[in-house]
Amino acid sequence: MRRNFQDLTIKDAFMFAAVMSDENQCRKLLEIVLETKILHVTVITEKTMSYHSDYHGVRLDVIAEEEGGHRRFNVEMQVKRTPDLAWRSRYYHSQLDMDALLSGEAYDTLPDTYVIFICDFAWMPDQLYRYTYEMVCRENGSRLNQGQKTIFLSTKGRNDKEVSKALMDFLRYVGQPELPCDPSVRDGFVAGLERRIQRIKASRDWEARFMRLEIELINKWRQGHLEGHQEGLQEGRQEGRREGRREGRKEGRQEALREAILELLNAWGDIPEDVRSEIEAQTDEAVLKRWHMSAAKAMSMEDFRERM
Repeated sequence: MRRNFQDLTIKDAFMFAAVMSDENQCRKLLEIVLETKILHVTVITEKTMSYHSDYHGVRLDVIAEEEGGHRRFNVEMQVKRTPDLAWRSRYYHSQLDMDALLSGEAYDTLPDTYVIFICDFAWMPDQLYRYTYEMVCRENGSRLNQGQKTIFLSTKGRNDKEVSKALMDFLRYVGQPELPCDPSVRDGFVAGLERRIQRIKASRDWEARFMRLEIELINKWRQGHLEGHQEGLQEGRQEGRREGRREGRKEGRQEALREAILELLNAWGDIPEDVRSEIEAQTDEAVLKRWHMSAAKAMSMEDFRERM
């Protein structure tokens, strides 16, 4: 389902990346998370909010470099738990290192790299606000000083007395961005984020960038589903020939086409009842194939109606 630009909050990956494209806001966040002074940072915009073929989709993480090139940061908003987060941190570290090496850095001058996930879920059962991971020797507990840190932040933290109020307020804001900003409990940084979000929502340029990414995502999703359904239909025909179920093959193809059409149309929200009924009642395979292609190319529900 297509999202409404005006409904986006800080926890939406696009809005978070848009807010953090403001280098002052990005620097302030890094200072709050790392609890250390950060020099001026440069947000590498060409690596943010764009399609990455090697990542199989749109990456909306924020990549920044501290003035002087001594530290590089990758920050990502994560609203759903996925089993690959730890592996992704490894990939992000390697990408930060590769960028530095390609620019001519020697191994012993590689910048320290920080990969930070802001999670809208409990990262571990003890529900801390922050988890910092470094390379540690199993035998004697010594640290391997190779300059990599991975940090998981959680909006579900409960150890209020062990983190700064600024970090706690930020994470609570991410967890419940719909609540009004209360100056008595929220710091100036959070209020600044809200003002930045309002300016972004008032910008036609930002809205156009959001719509372009949405269309790109939908087109990639449709292409993948179309290829998948075509492969499925081919496999179904082969299986049918082996079993000699000619009529079953025909009905199976029709049902697969109907399901494929409805699945594509779901990207536009609720399917009107008259459109659903007409699709489910159609038994002409040629017509279903034509509708399937129309659903893959349509840019809206009304566009699909016109193509039927």
